Amino acid sequence: MDDYNQGDKNNFLYHRYLGEFTPQKFVFNANLQEFSQRVYYISNLQSEEKLSLQECYEKIEFLWQQLTQSFEALEIKKNTTE
Repeated sequence: MDDYNQGDKNNFLYHRYLGEFTPQKFVFNANLQEFSQRVYYISNLQSEEKLSLQECYEKIEFLWQQLTQSFEALEIKKNTTE
């Protein structure tokens, strides 16, 4: 893969944070990106029949629980209408 395509891939996988900056939101954004990347890998493993549908579901469910716990631990308030 040439450098141009590698740069596109990196920009796609790792977005810079554009939201209102708080340390908690920044950390959660990183956790969200990691969740997304892991789901992508798990989905590919299932597509290649290296994981069963059940294993895929269980792994993604576990990752979702971790992400939810992260959100709650960081005490990020949900957006309300202003």
